[in-house]
Amino acid sequence: MKSFSSSSFAGQHADAPVLAHAAASHPQALFSDFQWFLYQGRDTVFFTAFSTRSYGREDLANMVAEMVALAPQLTHGFVGAQPGQPFPKHLLDAIVSLETVEDFDAYPDAWLSASGDIFERPDLPLFRVMAAVRRGGPDAQGRAAILQVRSSHALLEGSDSALLARSQLAGHGVQSDKSNKLPWRDRFRSALRGGTMALIYMVVANILAPPERPWGFRTLAIERHRLRRLANRLGVRQRSLMFALVTHALNGAGAEKHMSRKVIGAAYTMLDTRRNATDDDFFRVRALEARFTVMEDFLAYVRAVDDTVARIEQKDITSFQVVINSMFRALRAVNRVLPFLPNKRFWRFNGGMHIVLTLVPPHRTYGPMTQGMVEPLYCGAWHSQVNICTFCPGRDYVTFNFSLEQRHLDNVGRISALLAEMEESEVTPHVMTPAVERLG
Repeated sequence: MKSFSSSSFAGQHADAPVLAHAAASHPQALFSDFQWFLYQGRDTVFFTAFSTRSYGREDLANMVAEMVALAPQLTHGFVGAQPGQPFPKHLLDAIVSLETVEDFDAYPDAWLSASGDIFERPDLPLFRVMAAVRRGGPDAQGRAAILQVRSSHALLEGSDSALLARSQLAGHGVQSDKSNKLPWRDRFRSALRGGTMALIYMVVANILAPPERPWGFRTLAIERHRLRRLANRLGVRQRSLMFALVTHALNGAGAEKHMSRKVIGAAYTMLDTRRNATDDDFFRVRALEARFTVMEDFLAYVRAVDDTVARIEQKDITSFQVVINSMFRALRAVNRVLPFLPNKRFWRFNGGMHIVLTLVPPHRTYGPMTQGMVEPLYCGAWHSQVNICTFCPGRDYVTFNFSLEQRHLDNVGRISALLAEMEESEVTPHVMTPAVERLG
């Protein structure tokens, strides 16, 4: 994995009065084009973990204060926002919640949702902090409570969650490197492709967007040493193994395939410190496109997935993100003139992608922000009518966090079975490829 530090490039950093004036003119005036797109799509993210300590409302309010100090972008994006300033008590009371439960058997899955409530009150911050405390005190595993942070994706990405878990600064500054300008021909082609893509998507979405489908959420925790050991034996990257486990299992076995009989279209994300002038000023993440040829034999499939990942990442990994950023910019420009666009059908159209695979940076709890929290740690995302699996590595576990069409949920159980089957199989050890990554 690449670095995910919060360092930024030099830029025009406005002072507090200028930020406050901009926020007063429009709640999302400070959002970058990428942030605007995720806000308009009502994309949300979550972080949740069990804790050995209990919580009261004052504890949660103090946690919010710490979060805002480390991630000041949490004070942006709502009516009446005062960027960078602490929240008054009435806002704290509105965004924290506390409940008592008998046990944790249904958690964290029982808590996971699209988090649409975040957007119901435009005068409230775009995140919520909630805790559930066990009535009888800690259970046999020492868990006294479970805590969850839910946020608009416009405010937080996976690297922010990883930094906050370590009680580190997660402010963004300027993430684009204005001194590293792409050639003007590349910028022109990207802008043209992005604008064309925006127009095509708006037209095609109104024709081909699927109806709203029943949706569900599920989590899975797997010991890291199992994934590392099997990846080493197969001679593939750990992320390739995880991508293959998820897509092969969700697609199903036999003639009936849930996603595709031929090729699974996937978008996946990674971090990259090689920034340029056309990068988004807020987000560090880059999106890449992949197409995995469907195979019944898992060993052949995982090695084919690894070869596909290698080919993609040996190329320029910035070009697709540059086009995507241009599309966001074009959509925002259209929305300024025609506020009813993009419409709801647009957000349900996924462009033929069967799944989004997101590998967030390693989450290691440290410091006051996550005191008492224990692994596994869960971190995921939701986007309208898009199947998503977010991989969250910790010290001892990697959690697989799913937002899926309900018809795929039963196949989540096939992942553990497939992993166990491969561990027990007699596979000839394969020479490791040179670029196998560490998950941290």
